[in-house]
Amino acid sequence: MTTALVAVFLFLHGLLHLTVWLPTGGRSAPQPASFDPRHSWALTFAGVPPGRAARASVAFASATTVLYLIAGAAAAAQANGWTAAALTAAASGLALKALWFHPWLSLGVLLDAGVITAVALNWPGSLY
Repeated sequence: MTTALVAVFLFLHGLLHLTVWLPTGGRSAPQPASFDPRHSWALTFAGVPPGRAARASVAFASATTVLYLIAGAAAAAQANGWTAAALTAAASGLALKALWFHPWLSLGVLLDAGVITAVALNWPGSLY
């Protein structure tokens, strides 16, 4: 049961990245206080053109999603490499949220940090 819950968590958290960062058709221009998943404060500061930053956000979020899906599949199969995949996915997620930071992403930061902490502490023990 624990294995299934961990695998589902990893799958859902990974898929959440796509729902946040994938472009939506017909969306109006964001308000100043809202989150724009295509605008990166760090890339803007570095002089990256907005179009490239937008493509980078989708590519980075897609890579993070794939890593989380691999981690979830490996956990479901009880493969030994699920921890490495989960750590890589969480580190990728933290980097993504740092480059495209907005306070609305704070829960995602906590979830990624929780994945790293859980793997570091070998929790839950039934998966090891």
